[in-house]
Amino acid sequence: MTTEAAAPELSCYTAALLPYLEPERPAVHAEFAAAIRLAVRTDPPEGGTAFSHHARIDVDAHGTGLVHRSAAGWEAAREALSREAGLRGRVIAVGNTRHLPWSPAYGGTQTPHWLLVEALSDGRWAVCDPFQALTPHGVHTPWSGTLSDAELRTALTPPTALTPQAANRDRYALGEESDPADAREYRWLERAGTVRRPAGEGHWVHGADALRHVAERVCHDPSALAAHADDLWTAARHQRYRLAALGAGTPRAAERAAAAWAELPRAARFVTASAARGRPRPAVIERAFTELLDALRDLETTATSWTEDLSHGR
Repeated sequence: MTTEAAAPELSCYTAALLPYLEPERPAVHAEFAAAIRLAVRTDPPEGGTAFSHHARIDVDAHGTGLVHRSAAGWEAAREALSREAGLRGRVIAVGNTRHLPWSPAYGGTQTPHWLLVEALSDGRWAVCDPFQALTPHGVHTPWSGTLSDAELRTALTPPTALTPQAANRDRYALGEESDPADAREYRWLERAGTVRRPAGEGHWVHGADALRHVAERVCHDPSALAAHADDLWTAARHQRYRLAALGAGTPRAAERAAAAWAELPRAARFVTASAARGRPRPAVIERAFTELLDALRDLETTATSWTEDLSHGR
């Protein structure tokens, strides 16, 4: 299994996806940077707003790509994990942050979390979690080690429930809509002969229009802001990853855009916490959105080789 020591500007999904693809796709990090975009679906089946952070990069020229699988029982899940890991050398399994001892959310919040898993000859499992980030629960550092069968089963414990926002994140974890399988069961991803691509269902807004739509939805609704704070955080990380990898505009404009992206989720967390204490501060998050939109306009204006905006993949 090939992994990077840290993935500083990725989500827990893409932090596992890129090293999973890397053995066959050595340039996958650059490919992914070019695939990053921001799109928002305003009418997802689960309700609310759904975010797509990048175009799909796992589907190869033959149409082979990843699909979500699930099994109600551990025996069937273990057999499938072992088979897929034997075929590919590794498999992406869906963990649960509440049951990951190295996670700052251990024993608390339940969130789907992708892990890279290998089956070892002694019945144990090699597990790698490349994700690195400062989360609301503390610092999540990359971890790798071996787990017994019972320990892996616990780590992959299905969550008791998912919020509509978490369900949407699962559905668009690969970049485009895909069936996330039954979240009440043990889950993993495996390669399929042919991946059925979605027909572009729903109403989508892109790039700066997507940011404006989200701002209108969350700036004066503390509950909506709290529900989508993780989505804004994920968008910011991916956009900063793209800026760092590809470069854009003048150094000053790129630095301003990166700083504005970093500030947006910080403002969202601050305003959410303030509202919970009975002191809503909508002006703070409004300023963060305004500065980001201004910075992106500046970036586009000064770009020389950057020929498309952040919605280039639409």
